[in-house]
Amino acid sequence: MNSAKLSPIASLSKNAMSGTIVFLVALPLCLGIALASGAPLFSGIIAGIIGGIVIGILSGSHTSVSGPAAGLTAIVASQISATGSFQAFLLAVAIAGVLQIILGLVKAGSLSAFFPSSVIKGLLAAIGTILIIKQLPYLLGYDMVPKSTSPGHSNIFTQISKIFTGEIHLGALIIGLVSLVTLIVWDRIKVLKQSLVPSPLIVVIMGLIMGALFNSLGESMALSQRERFMVNVPVSESISGFLGLLTLPDFSQWKNPAIYIAAVTIAIVASLETLLNLDAVDKLDKKQRLSPPSRELWAQGVGNLVCGMLGGLPVTSVVIRGSVNVNAGSETKLSAIIHGVLLLVCVMLVPKMLNMIPLSCLAAILLMTGFKLVSPKLWKSLWLEGRAQFLPFVITLAAIVATDLLIGITIGMIVSIIFILASNLSLPIRQVIEKHIGGEIRHIELANQVSFLNRAALENALREAPSGAHILLDARRTNYIDPDILSLIREFKEITAPALNLQLSLRGFKDSYNLPDDIQFVDYTTRELQAQLTPQRVLQILRDGNHRFRTGHRLERDLTTADQDHTAKETPMAVIFSGVDPRTPAEMIFDLALGDAYSIRSAGNLISNSVVGSMEFGVLVGKAKLVLVLGHTGSNLIHYAFQSENHDSQGMSPLPNCENLNEILAGLRQSITAEEIAKFGALSDEQKLQMVDAVSRRNVVNCVRQICQKSNELRRQVELGSLAIVGAMFDVKSGAVEFLEETASERS
Repeated sequence: MNSAKLSPIASLSKNAMSGTIVFLVALPLCLGIALASGAPLFSGIIAGIIGGIVIGILSGSHTSVSGPAAGLTAIVASQISATGSFQAFLLAVAIAGVLQIILGLVKAGSLSAFFPSSVIKGLLAAIGTILIIKQLPYLLGYDMVPKSTSPGHSNIFTQISKIFTGEIHLGALIIGLVSLVTLIVWDRIKVLKQSLVPSPLIVVIMGLIMGALFNSLGESMALSQRERFMVNVPVSESISGFLGLLTLPDFSQWKNPAIYIAAVTIAIVASLETLLNLDAVDKLDKKQRLSPPSRELWAQGVGNLVCGMLGGLPVTSVVIRGSVNVNAGSETKLSAIIHGVLLLVCVMLVPKMLNMIPLSCLAAILLMTGFKLVSPKLWKSLWLEGRAQFLPFVITLAAIVATDLLIGITIGMIVSIIFILASNLSLPIRQVIEKHIGGEIRHIELANQVSFLNRAALENALREAPSGAHILLDARRTNYIDPDILSLIREFKEITAPALNLQLSLRGFKDSYNLPDDIQFVDYTTRELQAQLTPQRVLQILRDGNHRFRTGHRLERDLTTADQDHTAKETPMAVIFSGVDPRTPAEMIFDLALGDAYSIRSAGNLISNSVVGSMEFGVLVGKAKLVLVLGHTGSNLIHYAFQSENHDSQGMSPLPNCENLNEILAGLRQSITAEEIAKFGALSDEQKLQMVDAVSRRNVVNCVRQICQKSNELRRQVELGSLAIVGAMFDVKSGAVEFLEETASERS
């Protein structure tokens, strides 16, 4: 179903469902994180409520869910100890909230754009791995005493070693396995997967039913006899009793320096974790909506200010709850608010009912969430992207699992930066060997930003040129060049290049760099170069130019250079005779400079006295070494020539307003056989095109023969070997030119 077409009621229903699922997942996490942090259990619940309601209302994210974060457990535990008491720590949390509000107002959230995607994906996969490791004992019903029910990072290897230790509780094992199978099967059946009822909600209901059933079967199956297998929420008898569970900050500690150290630490760590998790959850969003990071920072700041004032743990945007929210079908941030409201209502009114939910069914939900975050598809896609993406991903994942979120992210960022630096060190330039009229040019194009880190690579590129080579250093696309690089270029031009018998041309440097354009080569035909050319060499130049045209590597020429000397004579190397089709510009097809060729155009490539006279001028006066007759595929004129022959028999013309074109059509019909005219009308469109191209090719061959017949002097130049007359066909679809060398009259 397209969510954009959902009615308000349907959208509310999906948000309510996803909010309920997130609530059921968040509840044990809030308790577990508080336990792992050494804080009162209820402080985790308070943080979850504030993260859902307060931050949910203020946040600009549609999918992110905030609450106490597993990544902060070690920091919270150490800062509670450093500040001396939990009440003093709450004052630090409130001050941290104020600092986050300031960070949001100064738009510090833009830092999130600098986190590499491989690190974000490593974070997601690490959270998924930790979820699987931490929840597996609950799923399998092992009677062990973990430090928390959260996906924290402390003693992870010890946790792995204890997965299969302890006594198995049969009731918890059955509930966990049935829940896991239900989740897997539900996602594989299309009708169930697309239903409005999410599979995690079904699992929780089944867990409640099976838990109640097992509790009636005796002590061996009952989960209620062992609180570690059940959700454990603090119970208050009244609303006043609930309010009595709140803890206020100790304002008398405002002079304690440790308070401010803790506040700065929490603000920085919570902000970084929020930005990372926000970006990660945005990548999971099926609609690919972007959350405003700076707004999220000040929303988190308000949340932490309220947490500090009411006795809650510090909060951040949390990947686990956000990913569960997305997978449960959340439409808007209303689901996050609903999850916070449900936490408040249930803890106030029905805590005893919540304590009847088996942890093994919640473990199944979290384990499936973890598997989706670390799916084989993710590994495969990153592997295919190359080691620059795969290695930072794997190292980030391993570092987070082995240490904690912040240390792991730091290691991942360092690895990514190393790959970025290595890329910049090895590829600060683009180097292409260009074949100009005057010889090969080693064209070195500088990157947009060239820093001192690129010095070694640039110097190597300059020095690896063979003796006698010509180098063009092109800075037209460069915005910044480090002074060290400019110094290297000046030294190479003035000292190194002459010593190594190299020529260095400069182009496109800013005036402030004091490196004016200095082009020491020509990319057009001069009188000296023209005298050195042979017909065979000109033919090869045209071949090379067409190859550049087809492959998109045309030479970047300074089109003003050829006209700097207004007294210079015309020095073409070829005369190119083509039709009037707009798809056949000779200078583009053969990648020529201004002045490299005379271009003669005539509809149908028909030879006339004026055309031959133009060729004689180009060869005898302009000293061109090659005459090229260029036909092309898909000729409309030849197509009209076929049609006109058929229409003439009926007293009709295919072009009634082009009366002067009849002579040209008649000339083209000389290359068409009577048999072809008879067959043409019955052919398919594709067969007609093939016949038109065959006639066009034949017409080119006829033109080449007629040139020597009409001009004794051109024929004499061919016999002397100083001129070649060649036919060619240009494919308007592929851009390729086929040279019809069997029609060429050339001599070595």
